[in-house]
Amino acid sequence: MILFLVIIFSLIVLASVLALAEASISRMTLLRAMALRKQRRRNAVLLERIESDPAHFLNSVRLCVMFAQNGSAILVAILAEHTLGNIGVTVISVGFTVIYFIVVEATAKTFAIVHSDGVALFLAPFVWFLGRVLAIPTRALIGVGNMWLPGKGLPQGSYVVEQEIRSLADVGHKEGGIEAHEKEMIHSLFEFGDLLVRNVMVPRPDVVALEIGSPLALAADRIVSSGFTRLPVYRGDLDRTEGIIHAKDVLDRLRQGRHVDGLAKLLRPVHVVPDFKPLIELLREMKAERFHLAMVTDEYGSLVGLVTREDLLEELVGQISDGRGRDVSEVIPLGNGRYRVNAALPILELNGALGATLPHDRWNTVGGLVFGLAGAIPAAGAVLELDGFRFTVERIHGRRIVSVLVELLGAPAAEPEKTV
Repeated sequence: MILFLVIIFSLIVLASVLALAEASISRMTLLRAMALRKQRRRNAVLLERIESDPAHFLNSVRLCVMFAQNGSAILVAILAEHTLGNIGVTVISVGFTVIYFIVVEATAKTFAIVHSDGVALFLAPFVWFLGRVLAIPTRALIGVGNMWLPGKGLPQGSYVVEQEIRSLADVGHKEGGIEAHEKEMIHSLFEFGDLLVRNVMVPRPDVVALEIGSPLALAADRIVSSGFTRLPVYRGDLDRTEGIIHAKDVLDRLRQGRHVDGLAKLLRPVHVVPDFKPLIELLREMKAERFHLAMVTDEYGSLVGLVTREDLLEELVGQISDGRGRDVSEVIPLGNGRYRVNAALPILELNGALGATLPHDRWNTVGGLVFGLAGAIPAAGAVLELDGFRFTVERIHGRRIVSVLVELLGAPAAEPEKTV
């Protein structure tokens, strides 16, 4: 009896550990694992490898879960029958099911979801070991299961990967079950999960801010001219941003005739986030802590830009109109495969507009890409080429590229005009 109890307890502990692993690895993303690796977190490299093929490792975990769950249940039933008879089997089995649900399903999995980063990093070696040892058995069992299914089944088992969901959305649209905007929203959700703050932030040269000693009248003028309701306030240098001012606070003071009040009295707390933070995490923080703007720093602590809630939402639903009837197009077709592009445009958006695959891992914006290709501050008229595109620096302001002419090499002689 003691041996049975020890084995049952051990299986429950194992099931809890497996539940922690399954919940944390399922919640983790490859992008988040890459961010943890950049932070030099322990086991992050191993976790990144797991997230490159999560279905393979999660199937191994699920196989162990079945053994632990069924094995403990069988042993409890045998022990109950031996000590209490047939009636005891029913009572003990019901009680064991309740305890198992509380300990494994509720407690362990909830803990893993709340502390997904720490749990996933801690259990990465264990999950990696299971995936390596049980690779052949799980693959064989999934193959047997697929033999009973019509068609070819799914080689990764019950874990549907991103590509399958994207394909289902495309098929649903073709068959008329999903509208075009709904299909695009599904694709946007996956792309959103792969983006970091650096991919959507307003770069430092384009940040509209105020020095803390500025008068309220100047603050009001800057708010009106920029169209922004929130502006960062710094002391001496943007790296020393001390807070955020809101347009309604400035206008309220001016309405009361308190023109001599300084900006220091109007400052609201400023939130600072690293540029490698996933957008989904930042959006969750903005919702929970109720803030709309955050300053962005690089790995060395230098301020590199800012990001707003609107920037995040536009990645999900597309360009949000500012309601003032302004032309917000940043890619203007000029004909014959040539486009005038705002240098601050994210490369991901340019890829989407032109159907290109320009690299966006090293550079965030078109201007950054041109800087990188040139290796220095290019002069107006400088011409560079990459991946079948020619980039001509059209306009420069100070040390910042303002606009770039992008030309598709080998484009047809003429093409219909359209607005992107």
